[in-house]
Amino acid sequence: MIPLAGVIGDPIAHSRSPRLHGHWLRRHGIDGHYIPLHVRASDLGDTLALLPRLGFRGVNVTLPHKEAVFALADEATDRARAVGAANTLTFRDGRINADNTDGAGFIANLRQGAPDWAGDRPALVLGAGGAARGVVAALLDEGVPTVTLANRTAARAEALAAQFDDRVRTIDWNDTGPALADHALLVNTTSLGMTGQPPLDVDLSALPGDAVVTDIVYTPLSTPLLTAAQARGNPTVDGLGMLLHQAAPGFAAWFGVTPQVDDDLRRAVLG
Repeated sequence: MIPLAGVIGDPIAHSRSPRLHGHWLRRHGIDGHYIPLHVRASDLGDTLALLPRLGFRGVNVTLPHKEAVFALADEATDRARAVGAANTLTFRDGRINADNTDGAGFIANLRQGAPDWAGDRPALVLGAGGAARGVVAALLDEGVPTVTLANRTAARAEALAAQFDDRVRTIDWNDTGPALADHALLVNTTSLGMTGQPPLDVDLSALPGDAVVTDIVYTPLSTPLLTAAQARGNPTVDGLGMLLHQAAPGFAAWFGVTPQVDDDLRRAVLG
């Protein structure tokens, strides 16, 4: 049977994962397919039960399903359990294994795009969903002393902060602008600024001039947040590299080859 994998989300048309995995499939001469699947929350359980029977070896998971698929999985890696969310599912022997490679992909991209970032000063993270969980855990592992969370729904930010120690605190969404003065890294993990979504409206005037701004959104590649940060001279890191680095473990699990993240891949994904 031809091996199949894919990506599930709602929406999904923006995803560049099919280009990414398609490039690797062609590079390694693998007779397989990677398919984008628009799956609504109400259909999630039925979809995960059906996909293995259709020949799927696994799927990537994007907004808004990362927490829901973790709850539906039969087993999970330590890093998925640490954040209670998954972005990579592998189907094997009738069971669903959940993994979370977001944090590792985020750090690899951040260090590649902003090599001067030291990780020894506070970070402010916008959002409190599955991606935010992975990012916060990864930042703490890298030695960031404190992480501040801001989310439009304050209760979600508080619930996420409660999963970590006192290095993670929350602020009101409306206080984000002034709070930037005390942070050396700003991370957007929300869908705001994504093509087809409302813009992310954050006042950057208090942000230190050397603070790094990064956005996990990669469609468009230069989001309004990154454009505004660049205009005032802050170093920025787009979200595409995170996508590339987080994808490699899944591809290896589904297709049996460990792929390389390089300039050829980036060009292929940008199309």
